Amino acid sequence: MTLLIVICAAIVGAGGWLFYNEFGMRTDPKPEASNAQTFSSDNFRNLVGRWIRPDGGYIIEIRNVDSNGLLEAAYFNPRPIHVSQARITIVNKEPRVFIELRDVGYPGATYALTYHPEQDVMAGLYYQPTVGQSFEVIFVRMNP
Repeated sequence: MTLLIVICAAIVGAGGWLFYNEFGMRTDPKPEASNAQTFSSDNFRNLVGRWIRPDGGYIIEIRNVDSNGLLEAAYFNPRPIHVSQARITIVNKEPRVFIELRDVGYPGATYALTYHPEQDVMAGLYYQPTVGQSFEVIFVRMNP
C-alpha cells in the first residue's frame, strides 16, 4: 500500500512539473526585456571609477563593463579582497550592481547596490554570511 502511494505521488509530481514547464509557467525566471540591451562602459560610464563606503573606508573600483553586463571590479579593505563575480543588471530602468567577495573573512559576502545618478551614489545592501545579516550601505564617488 505504501509503495502504491509513493508511485502515485511521483506520477502526480512529474505531471505537475511537465505542465508548468510545457505551458510557460516555468520556475526559472525569464530575462527581462530591459536586460536585452548592450552593456558597455559607454552606457554606464558613470559607474566606472572608485567608490568609497564612508562608514568604513571600503572601496569598490569599477574598471569596465563588458557587453554581457559583467563588471571588471576590485574591492579593497584596505588591502585587495578577491571579487569572485561582479555584474550589472537593469531593474525598473535602474542600474543594479552585484558584487560577490570570496576571500579570507569574506566567504561569499555580497553587495547589491542601485546606482542613483541624481546623487551620484550607489546604495543598497551588504550581506555578511558569517553573521547571517544584511546591512544598508552607501558608496560615494572618490575624486580621481
